Amino acid sequence: MINRTTIRLKVVQLIYAYYQNGGKNIESAEKELLLSLSKAYELYNQLLMLIVKVTRYAAQQVEHQEELNRVTHKTESVSHRFIDNRFAAQLEMNQQLCEFREHGTIWDDETSYLKALYEDICRSEDYLSYMEADSVTWQDDRELWRKLYKLLIMNDERIDALLEEKSLYWNDDKEIVDTFVMKTIKRFTEESTAKQELLPEFKDEEDREFAVRLLRRSILNDEYYRSLINQNIQNWEFDRLAFMDVVIMQVAIAEILSFPQIPLSVSINEYVEIAKCYSTPKSYGYVNGILDAVTRRLKEDGKLLKE
Repeated sequence: MINRTTIRLKVVQLIYAYYQNGGKNIESAEKELLLSLSKAYELYNQLLMLIVKVTRYAAQQVEHQEELNRVTHKTESVSHRFIDNRFAAQLEMNQQLCEFREHGTIWDDETSYLKALYEDICRSEDYLSYMEADSVTWQDDRELWRKLYKLLIMNDERIDALLEEKSLYWNDDKEIVDTFVMKTIKRFTEESTAKQELLPEFKDEEDREFAVRLLRRSILNDEYYRSLINQNIQNWEFDRLAFMDVVIMQVAIAEILSFPQIPLSVSINEYVEIAKCYSTPKSYGYVNGILDAVTRRLKEDGKLLKE
């Protein structure tokens, strides 16, 4: 689940913090990076569990309404369609998610949020259409949750505030993790059993090694990378560059020189996008231009080899 785009962003953030804190212990920075990545994977599991938890909350409300009807001698039936949603049931019995749930979830003490989210669901057009249909298929069950997640959970400011309270690591993670939750929903089929695989934390061991190596190369060779930046600045002074821009370019150059199998255009574009989101409005232009000049010089000097 942790892709290289996420890894690059985490490395930039960790190295920025590393220098802000005095830049003294690379081993601690490495541990912090791996912890930060594991927290992103924890958030992925927490957001999948939210579907299970809100369905359980709905079941409690149905049970309460049925008991109320019994006490007041009302004969009207209460629909079980939403709480019997087959996709939500598959998630609840998923072995990987069950193992995660054993350690507790952040939703266990968030009944007020589950209540608010359930009320939003009940007011949504997708829910009303689903409940009013003559019958529903398994595909309808899964499609309902795909729509509800995209419409309500992905854009819910309340959950953003709640997650920020739970972990500082999740401040910038939810947007990318949401895409992995949506991908996971689409991976389920009607035949999915409790053994249905969720996305792994890393695609393979190579990605984990990529993260650690990128961090270490960026820090250990920082003077060389910054000298390359300084040598290729035109009509500008190094000291006037935003510090985040320097860090972004430092990590970009580390990747360009350390991973010959990654196309040059991919590396540059990835860090230009980071600059767009996490630095000044004009930063991406400077980052793009300086990295282009650096790589041209490295090619001319025979120091840049790409497979």
